[in-house]
Amino acid sequence: MRTVLVTGAGGGIGAAIADRFAAAGDRLVLADLRLVELSTVAGRLRADHGAEVVELPGDLADADHASGLVAQAGAIDVLVNAAGIYPATPLLEMTAATWDRVQDVNVRAAMLTTVAFGRAGRPGAVVNISSGAATRARPGAAHYATSKAALEMLTKACAVELGGLGIRVNAVSPGFVTVDSDANPVTEEYAAAVSVNPLGRRGEPREIADAVFWLAGPEAGWITGAILRVDGGSTAGAAGLPLHWSGGTTVQKGEEAHA
Repeated sequence: MRTVLVTGAGGGIGAAIADRFAAAGDRLVLADLRLVELSTVAGRLRADHGAEVVELPGDLADADHASGLVAQAGAIDVLVNAAGIYPATPLLEMTAATWDRVQDVNVRAAMLTTVAFGRAGRPGAVVNISSGAATRARPGAAHYATSKAALEMLTKACAVELGGLGIRVNAVSPGFVTVDSDANPVTEEYAAAVSVNPLGRRGEPREIADAVFWLAGPEAGWITGAILRVDGGSTAGAAGLPLHWSGGTTVQKGEEAHA
């Protein structure tokens, strides 16, 4: 039985990840700012799986809280940094406080928990939850996209420095996943626009949880510093676009094709 610390476990992808590990018989330590939601998830894991669950509520933007999570959790084997916020803030309305809070929760907290894990001197696995926004900006998400790009480089940097301690550090980058979240609400208009992908559907939290579970397990024992895109093929390309030219399908001698 492993001990697994999951941040952002009060709902959505974080809760699905906690459920996946609980179903495997692991001990869960759950962290989230939302007290009621955290307690609800913990209660469900106990009822559904008979899991041993510890709740550690608090604000990950508080550096002391983030730094102390690993010590409070005890000897952990797996750390999943799933906490994240993505307020919609047009760039010209951005303030230092809004920018800093997104970076503090989405990047700094993951750095602090991972550093604490490394200092504990126990081999194990870290899985960070990134986003397609790490490589693709969109209106209102300059702070969020920047934080996820930073998280992916943090993942690689930690993999390099912690590999000698037997700690693997990877990330899962979800595409658009259907979640019911009061903390990070989205409109149906937005969801429809970003959920177009080659597989033709939105993702489910359990599909992200499965990827995290695999990366944290022995089957992925020689993988570190990797970013696993679980996005229905969104990163591969845009399947829904029409042919760029309908006048023919072959290139004649002497002609050049351009992207």
